[in-house]
Amino acid sequence: MAVPARGREIDQSGVPLASANLSKQYAAQLAELASWCDQQGLKNEDETAKNWLPPDDPLRLFVAIAKDSPVNSGEKPSATAPSKGAQPKATQAESTEFQERFTKLRRTQAAALFDLATKAAANRQPREALALVSQVLREDPDHAEARRIMGYQRQGDRWLTAFEIRKARDGHVWDDRFGWLPREHVARYEKGERYYAGGWRSAADDAKAHADIRNPWAIGTEHYLVRTNHSLEEGVRLAARLERLYAIWDQVFLGFVATDEQLARRFAGRAGQAAEPRRHKVVYYRNRDEYVRALQKEQPNIGITSGYYWGDKREAYFFAGAEADDSNLFHEATHQLFSETRPVVRDIGREANFWMIEGVACYMESLQLRDGWSSLGGAEAVRLRDARHRLLEDKFYVPLAEFTGYGMERVQHDERIAMLYSQASGLMHFLMHYDKGRYRDAVVPYLAAIYTGRDQPSTLAELTGARYEDLDRQYREFLQSVP
Repeated sequence: MAVPARGREIDQSGVPLASANLSKQYAAQLAELASWCDQQGLKNEDETAKNWLPPDDPLRLFVAIAKDSPVNSGEKPSATAPSKGAQPKATQAESTEFQERFTKLRRTQAAALFDLATKAAANRQPREALALVSQVLREDPDHAEARRIMGYQRQGDRWLTAFEIRKARDGHVWDDRFGWLPREHVARYEKGERYYAGGWRSAADDAKAHADIRNPWAIGTEHYLVRTNHSLEEGVRLAARLERLYAIWDQVFLGFVATDEQLARRFAGRAGQAAEPRRHKVVYYRNRDEYVRALQKEQPNIGITSGYYWGDKREAYFFAGAEADDSNLFHEATHQLFSETRPVVRDIGREANFWMIEGVACYMESLQLRDGWSSLGGAEAVRLRDARHRLLEDKFYVPLAEFTGYGMERVQHDERIAMLYSQASGLMHFLMHYDKGRYRDAVVPYLAAIYTGRDQPSTLAELTGARYEDLDRQYREFLQSVP
């Protein structure tokens, strides 16, 4: 769930204002509960109540994925650890009372949020409605109607996607070390055995057999197929991180893949049976040397990269080791998601608006994964700091009226390319965070226009409803305000 910026412009439906008021009231209730915990000596519960909502940071977008499924389940939002250790003022009864009060608060908030989501859907605002439904699930993971809308089905005491249900019916379970396995294989894997080609062998022999990337381990998840010669466990870890990235990307850029009409059908429960999802292909090398050797013949500059998305092959390439870079992983994986989740034109951004393709990938580099709230942006984001330095210290800036006319060749062969990338990243932060997200709603339509070849140099001005000279001025104001 991408949390709406507080104080964004109010539309005629009144949903944003109601949502902001509801959040303010909820924050006050949680603060009151935290104060009660402090009085009772319930230290852990006090921290839980205080930190349940993210801080009010206009430069950061907080994202929470309520996903109770085998892969990427993360922290169970429905559970709160009881107090541990000596608690002289606390009793078990008081700890139980906290659990009851906290659960009641969250379920009440979830019901109110779902009412707002229904109102948004009735006012033909499906993206706003689905964003609210995601908030519902963080507060009440067992909200049946919200789960149905988001494509989950109940299986025992868990909510699973259609893909996960198919795996369960095939007798497979997810293991955080080994990925999807037949249930009966797990115990033998834990003992150091590995199944291959109808028989069993030791983990050491299995590693030797997969040492060459031409015969890799293949780890499949709902949205990814990772091939690696590093190790099964490291490939599984990478696949799980990519699934987490996918879930966040899908929330932040809701509407890039589906039209408003399709999103409305999803909210109404008429989306149809989920098809087998596309799996994005990733090759994960044991180290940088193997990565460079494998790709340098066709990509001569691969040695200066820490990851690469090859659009023509529809594959992303990364490597393990100390030199590996999570920010670059998020950058290249973002290129892959935008390029492969819907039909797109060849040579995206060839004629104009190429800056946005790199700007959004640079913005995703700021992703910080947490068990509770993950986030994007932030004053400490390296790309944002670089953009601020370029404009305010180096006095470098290409006006948007000119910059939006730069196509792929123009940017990639410009001797100022590093400066242009910094500006692109800064502009993306600006669109997402200026004036409490004033222009955030223009981001997805702008990206969709670029990736489908319907864009012009004037597209951004049309979508924001602002003249480029005004956006230039506001961009400077935005960077000046960054600590």
